[in-house]
Amino acid sequence: MQWILKHYNELTVDEFYEIAKSRFEVFTEEQKVYEQDFDDRDKDCYHLFLWDKERVVAYCRIIKKGVAYEEVSIGRVLVVNDYRRRGLAEDMIKRAIEFVGKEMKEKAITLSAQQYIVPLYRSVGFEKVSEVYMEAGIPHVKMKKKW
Repeated sequence: MQWILKHYNELTVDEFYEIAKSRFEVFTEEQKVYEQDFDDRDKDCYHLFLWDKERVVAYCRIIKKGVAYEEVSIGRVLVVNDYRRRGLAEDMIKRAIEFVGKEMKEKAITLSAQQYIVPLYRSVGFEKVSEVYMEAGIPHVKMKKKW
């Protein structure tokens, strides 16, 4: 297994295809989210993913500040079903935080977390900054991390 972090312009066609497949599998097939997944932000994002056996098994995108929120944000966080409960999500989020701090030179991240996964984000230093709200039919809370 290999972690890869690339800007959209650096992705190969196969890498983006596998990212799209994994996003479809988790968000559309599992979570029944039928809203448009491709919102034109992908082209200006960094994509962090775990590559194993020619497929993307964990993924998130890192969105520059001012696009989704005032701060940098992390979104489309997923781990495919067969790879869950191995600590991959926590490892991935820590890698994203490190990249934002060291490479992007930013000091804050905001995200919209599905309510059930709030404990994961708390474990790496995020704090809730909103009440629960619905997004794509799923309860979410806004969270921030500053350092």
